Amino acid sequence: MADWTVDYNEKGYAFPFRLFDSSHADQYRASLEKIETAHTPELVKLAIGHANSLIPFVDEITRLDAVLNPVKEILGPDLLVWNASFFIKEPQTTDFVSWHQDLTYWGLTDSHEVTAWIALSPATELSGCMKFVPGSHKGSIVEHRDTFAGNNLLSRGQELAVEVNEDDAVSDVLQPGEMSLHHGRLFHGSHHNQSNDRRIGLAIRYITPDMQQTIDEKTNARLVAGTDKYQHFNLTDSPDGLLNPKDIEAVKQNIEITKRFLMAGVAK
Repeated sequence: MADWTVDYNEKGYAFPFRLFDSSHADQYRASLEKIETAHTPELVKLAIGHANSLIPFVDEITRLDAVLNPVKEILGPDLLVWNASFFIKEPQTTDFVSWHQDLTYWGLTDSHEVTAWIALSPATELSGCMKFVPGSHKGSIVEHRDTFAGNNLLSRGQELAVEVNEDDAVSDVLQPGEMSLHHGRLFHGSHHNQSNDRRIGLAIRYITPDMQQTIDEKTNARLVAGTDKYQHFNLTDSPDGLLNPKDIEAVKQNIEITKRFLMAGVAK
């Protein structure tokens, strides 16, 4: 085990890891922004929320050894990507991410999960970088409340129903091409972007194949390392080009399944 894993196990996070240089990060960013300008808002929203299934370069990032090797140090050699999505805050806006725990509404049976968060633009305190509460992953999932706030980037505007002392929080400052890792039960959130540049981050959700959904239906996942002897998920292939219609249809079908747990308990 690498030395930093001791710190990860104690605090619930580790950063920074340098994946690629800033010029390479700029190329990825330019590719993303080309997609944003070339397609309808509906397709862009779908691509941003299910990036590894619809955008080839994101699938490429999820498989980079520089990303996978640290995750393997935590979870072991067999890895699935459950989801990968962009979190984007426009400059000088009020968008934020409330204090929460990732695993709260994902409908997974255990906590063998690590989120890799990769910066494609500067993630600083000014631009609204993530903040972590060290050691908060050691407890269980705590109660959350839904706000559905329009400027909250989370699906339900969910937030911890317990007070968080921000003086205890650590800022996850990353430069383009750097990555942080955090545990699915870690308390974390981020403030709005007060800078003059977009804050663009890619969140990749890695799980082990022994995990499974709490519902009868299988959701999609992609095997990116090792083997899967459990077959608890529908294993998908890499995207067949950018925004391929068949991939889009598979994503839409998966969304309908995931609504059963992601929106569980929401009044209709």
